[in-house]
Amino acid sequence: MDNQYHHSSSSSSSPSSSFGSLTVAERLQKTAELTGLSEEHLAQLSEPSNLKSSLANHMIENMISTIAIPVGIATDLLIDGREVLAPMATEEHWIISAVCAAAQQCRETGGFTTSASGSLMIAQIQLLDITDPHRARLAILEHRSEIAEMCNACDPMLIRRGGGFHDVDVRIVGSGEARQVVVHLIIDTRDAMGANTVNTMAERVAPKIEEWTGGRVLLRILSNLADRRLARARAEWSLEAIGGAAVRDAIIDAYRFAEADPYRAVTNNKGIMNGISAVVLATGNDTRAVEAGAHGYAARDGRIRSLTQWEKSASGGLAGSIELPMAVGLVGGATKVHPTAQALLAVLGVETATDLGRIIAAVGLAENFSAMKALATVGIQSDFMALHARSIAIDAGASESEIQAVVAAMVGSGKINGDEAVNVLAQIRSA
Repeated sequence: MDNQYHHSSSSSSSPSSSFGSLTVAERLQKTAELTGLSEEHLAQLSEPSNLKSSLANHMIENMISTIAIPVGIATDLLIDGREVLAPMATEEHWIISAVCAAAQQCRETGGFTTSASGSLMIAQIQLLDITDPHRARLAILEHRSEIAEMCNACDPMLIRRGGGFHDVDVRIVGSGEARQVVVHLIIDTRDAMGANTVNTMAERVAPKIEEWTGGRVLLRILSNLADRRLARARAEWSLEAIGGAAVRDAIIDAYRFAEADPYRAVTNNKGIMNGISAVVLATGNDTRAVEAGAHGYAARDGRIRSLTQWEKSASGGLAGSIELPMAVGLVGGATKVHPTAQALLAVLGVETATDLGRIIAAVGLAENFSAMKALATVGIQSDFMALHARSIAIDAGASESEIQAVVAAMVGSGKINGDEAVNVLAQIRSA
């Protein structure tokens, strides 16, 4: 079918340029007309969800629909002595069960212990055309009190909550004529992620930076490498819980692989983020910001490494730990306006953004434990493919009453693929 959207004429405006002035229903209908959507696809995009269309329309531009991601609960988490149910939004099998299994196996040794470095975010101001950067650096630092006053005036509510300006740092980056002066405004954003707040402060301070130095400000933006807002978690697994010393040593050897080889480290950290991003998404926080910060932190010394560390504990078991930036919030953004996110935060029962970040770190450590254990013993496919078989069965057309039988047959035969699902389903229906 000819797709009008991709084969439009060379007029001065595109057929979709009027989207912003349309209602949600009109926008969806226009999309269907321009792209040749089938009635089935149009009906699917029209389906309601637990996020009202009227609210979603105010959250993003040109909104036409919402997409539902399954939300599950990670159980058995004992974090800092408290029983925690962690909501996780994910489309992938194995992720939630991996956290549950890891949490259950370290309960006898006390579960997870967490900590955090605070709630400080960084806004960067880029200063160009400076011939004497060292003089400029000191000139900026001499105005610390004035910078503090300007920053705090931007958000009186933040000050009342105990946050606000914390410090200013000035860095000289690059070399020769490429040298630049970079100002870091260090702000305590408390229970907000804080992007809008710190960006506003950078905008407010920028003209004064130019005045004091004679330079030219270009970028004024937060840094997602939130290395002053770290979340940490640690736990210990006994040899009895994990299956003996051979399993412990295999996990440690697998960790050393991730530490030594960036090709392995990237995949290892992706697995950690499977758990972390699921909780971040469920609570309405910015998954891209947290992921960017985590991967940047893992490569902070110039080579990407594992976000977790695994070692033999003093008692002979397996000790795991994690530390990474965790710029999440309880107020502002989608966290504040998305009713499902608010409900899932209530499930967590957290009172501060720091508490949320610590729980997320524990989930990331749990996720990595189960992945490392599977990889170092039976292999990841053994567990993953058994769970993935459900998706294959559904894709083959199995009904709710047929799914389990199709899965069992595929797992039993060791053939977990689409063709096998179709064959098995045909046999079931002909029986």
